[in-house]
Amino acid sequence: MPAEEVLARLRALREGDAPTRGGRTFAYVYDAGLDGLDELAAAAYSTFATVNGLDPTVFPSVARLENDLVGAVAALLGAPGAQGTFTSGGTESIMLAVKTARDHARAVRGVREPQLVLPSTAHAAFHKAAAYLCVEPVVVSVDPHTFRADASATAAAITDRTALVVASAPSYAHGVIDPVPEIAAAAAERGVLCHVDACIGGWLLPHLRRAGRDVPPFDLSVPGVTSLSVDLHKYAYADKGASVVLYRDAGLRRHQYFAHAGWPGYPVVNPTVQGTKPGGLAAQAWAVLRHIGEDGYTALAGRVAEASDRLVAGLRGIRGVRVLGEPSAGLVALTALSSGEDHGGGGGEPDLSLLLHLADEMRERGWYLQPQLSFDGLPPNLHLTLTPATVGQVDALLSDLGAALEAARALPPVTADPSLTELAAGLDPDTLGPEEVAAVLAFAGLGDGPGGGLPGRMAPVLVLLDALPRALKERLLTEFIGSVFRI
Repeated sequence: MPAEEVLARLRALREGDAPTRGGRTFAYVYDAGLDGLDELAAAAYSTFATVNGLDPTVFPSVARLENDLVGAVAALLGAPGAQGTFTSGGTESIMLAVKTARDHARAVRGVREPQLVLPSTAHAAFHKAAAYLCVEPVVVSVDPHTFRADASATAAAITDRTALVVASAPSYAHGVIDPVPEIAAAAAERGVLCHVDACIGGWLLPHLRRAGRDVPPFDLSVPGVTSLSVDLHKYAYADKGASVVLYRDAGLRRHQYFAHAGWPGYPVVNPTVQGTKPGGLAAQAWAVLRHIGEDGYTALAGRVAEASDRLVAGLRGIRGVRVLGEPSAGLVALTALSSGEDHGGGGGEPDLSLLLHLADEMRERGWYLQPQLSFDGLPPNLHLTLTPATVGQVDALLSDLGAALEAARALPPVTADPSLTELAAGLDPDTLGPEEVAAVLAFAGLGDGPGGGLPGRMAPVLVLLDALPRALKERLLTEFIGSVFRI
């Protein structure tokens, strides 16, 4: 196939995706709104595309790039002696932090059945890490009004088996910063490590502080914080995937490494989950950080804060909308109220059906707001990730949101079929056969059909998922994604 035809087919595939530039997709993408940045990242990647980061003695350039990247993160967030590793993304950074804590607890404290204490708002990547690494998660409910982790409840959950305590800066779901100093102090008092998930805020918060915003302490300068994760492909605006996991010292980081000399091949030392590591990812992140610079990032952080201020003020002026918590780092969560009262009215309950209709109406108007279902007594909501590119979109978004909310109120409510939810409550997800799973998926609207099995409007599907038991919900989602990735 000629090269131009290959590229044409790739461009055609992209036409069905949500836009990654322009400020209308409020999840998954981070748009600095800077001309030429995408081209710079692509050129830097191309320069290192054939370089293998597996062995820095053969390709010393990748060690230089990684040391520069980790050094830049440490300068923003570290303490004297801090050391870290460049990873493929926040999930890998978190995985490595949990692995380090598990092995540290074994070696230093003799813990054989380790536990991970985390707030209910902690990212799902911690649960993934716990499942992969055979660590028991201990979930602590958060304050239902502020959505911040409860430091006292977290302290009470720490036991002799605790290997790691987690705080978020900020949490993904609601964009609020947990009380890191109090949580870290409670962990330190018991001799337990404390990880701060700053995958989202790690690069943004220091520059917000530099731009004059009040930012509470959250990084390795806080006594008791022993590790931290920060994604460069978020508010540092590098391409995905680029992240750093940072530790207080090299001795702690050593528990992250895997080394093996018990085979006839080359001696293996892997700092990360990956063996082969693409040099291009480090190169493009290095190039973007160098190009934007500290003053550039401070200016971009100011634009994110401006967008957040304008959006939150506008949302609080729309009747029937409530902003959850006090957003502090570029993320905003809102819910829709059944009574139509505004944020200051103090009344009205979150209305799941209305909220999901609102998400569908906004998508039809060209906006993607990420639906988040109810959990642990916390209300369902729509999540928005703000970037510098969204500053110029705030007024249009608020206008469309008001119109979409009125349209959503005029639609009939969507509810989960009571007979199906009753039946689902008695199902054992582990014993369901393929035909039974397919039948439930089809009933939920996730079966085979036009558009890859996705319905035009997601409200009926998400209402049903919200009502299902967690284990069944997870099984169905697994099977659905499995049906997407098949040949």
